[in-house]
Amino acid sequence: MDRSVGLLIIGIGVAVVVIGLLVLSGALAWFGRLPGDIRIRSDHTRVYVPIVSCLVASVVLSLLVGLVRRFL
Repeated sequence: MDRSVGLLIIGIGVAVVVIGLLVLSGALAWFGRLPGDIRIRSDHTRVYVPIVSCLVASVVLSLLVGLVRRFL
């Protein structure tokens, strides 16, 4: 295996730990409650469609993958 693959795995692990710490601290509490996310609640049913949250996550992940591909 190449050294860059090992560094990529370590980088992904560090990113997962940082995101986990942000979730635990409540810093990402806004995510999933953005304008454009659809929430329907009734007595016995809850429907949640996170349209805008998924778009934001897609853009961020696309940028990250682009940066990783550019530097490796």
